[in-house]
Amino acid sequence: MKTAHLHTGSAAHAAHGSLKGYAIGFALSLVLTLASFGAVMGGFVPKGMGLAAIVLLCVAQLVVQLVFFLHIGTSADQRMNTAIFVCTGTLIAIIVAGSLWVMHNANVNMMPMDMSPERARLRD
Repeated sequence: MKTAHLHTGSAAHAAHGSLKGYAIGFALSLVLTLASFGAVMGGFVPKGMGLAAIVLLCVAQLVVQLVFFLHIGTSADQRMNTAIFVCTGTLIAIIVAGSLWVMHNANVNMMPMDMSPERARLRD
């Protein structure tokens, strides 16, 4: 009974990162942050590719943070956390996309401000 308790304690401890993992994650995050800053301020990226470079570096930093600091992975211990994270991300994407769609349709279907109500009735 005592060994089972020790086993679950060591499994819970294994889910957390080591100092080496945190140092690697910190170094990668720092490099990606400096690369993003350099892409914008240093002009190392052509003007047409600036947004694509920033988005690519942003996604890379998101993955680094998820793996090294939040310990989201494919191991058996982390599958539930990964599933919850993916579900949450999907719900956020649906809410943001739906909000943008509603705002776009409201903008398209609004009456122009330079048109009087009488002219709008005649236009129908």
